[in-house]
Amino acid sequence: MDIADLRRQLDQVDRDLVRLAAERQRIVAEIGRSKRGTGRPLRDFKREKEVLDNVRGHARDAGIDPELAAGLMELLIAASLTRQEQDTVRALSQGEGKRALVVGGNGRMGGWFARFLDAQGYAVEIADPAGAPAGYAHRARWDDGALDHDLIVVATPLRAASRILATLADRRPPGVVFDLGSIKTPLRDSLAALNAAGVRVASVHPMFGPSANVLAGRHVILVDVGNRDAVETARGLFASTTATTIEMDLDEHDRLVASVLGLSHALNIVFVAALAASGVDPERLKAVSSTTFGAQVAIAESVARENPHLYFEIQSLNAHNGPALAALDEAMHTLLAAVRAGDEAGFVELMRRGREYLHAPPE
Repeated sequence: MDIADLRRQLDQVDRDLVRLAAERQRIVAEIGRSKRGTGRPLRDFKREKEVLDNVRGHARDAGIDPELAAGLMELLIAASLTRQEQDTVRALSQGEGKRALVVGGNGRMGGWFARFLDAQGYAVEIADPAGAPAGYAHRARWDDGALDHDLIVVATPLRAASRILATLADRRPPGVVFDLGSIKTPLRDSLAALNAAGVRVASVHPMFGPSANVLAGRHVILVDVGNRDAVETARGLFASTTATTIEMDLDEHDRLVASVLGLSHALNIVFVAALAASGVDPERLKAVSSTTFGAQVAIAESVARENPHLYFEIQSLNAHNGPALAALDEAMHTLLAAVRAGDEAGFVELMRRGREYLHAPPE
């Protein structure tokens, strides 16, 4: 057979793969409806393991790489979870007959939350001077009109959020109010003022970005600032998803975020800045990329694309960032000193401490 015939065969196989994937999604939707009827959770880890183990066995029988087959199946499982989660959120319609105002809803995370609430049946209005996506009610100024919504979500940069929350304390809206700030220290006084004014207020931090489609394995932090009803309302928004909600106080949140966001962001900003200062052509580096370098560059690229003003707020406005950045500075100087002095024992000790902290066995 010539190459044209072989390509036609390959095209037919590709069409069959897509058709079978669509059929799998149809069955997944039926399973999701069954789960909703019985109250079973969306995600079944035992069943996922069975599916992957079976696929690896089928792959060995077919003479192909079991991990290739498992990787394809993991993509299909993720798509299945996305489908079931989205269908469940829509079916339960927790926001039916309710209204939500998303301040900053034309931004990336604000837009994600607007779509999330819309899927739950909320009538969503977006307050944003930059406009709103098609299909949403819109006001340019958040305080230009009534604030009688069931939910008011503040999804703006931190300094703006602090001012908006403080003004809401004066307006005393009847609904639940919460912010989506990445750090909470700059919002402490405004959140306290809302609580003192009798407003049902909480603070929420989705630990994922606006590109998230499925919430399986994702975390949402809930911060209680004095009103349990607001915390439970916020928790309820994620009850029909596979996200895990974690509750903590404001100071613990910012202490942990100093490492989870502050330290990891700083490390990647410095990494890519060092590459830029090296003067080496990035394409040349990619041509000889190792596994570790490729993974690090992928993370650093995603950080480099983010809003630098937001990232500066995360670094500069968190009262708990100092120790994390100081530890990064000390570790960097320890490594440099060991390398420059030929101190192999010191270098090994630095890696040992990290390995033990992560409970990672040595190779």
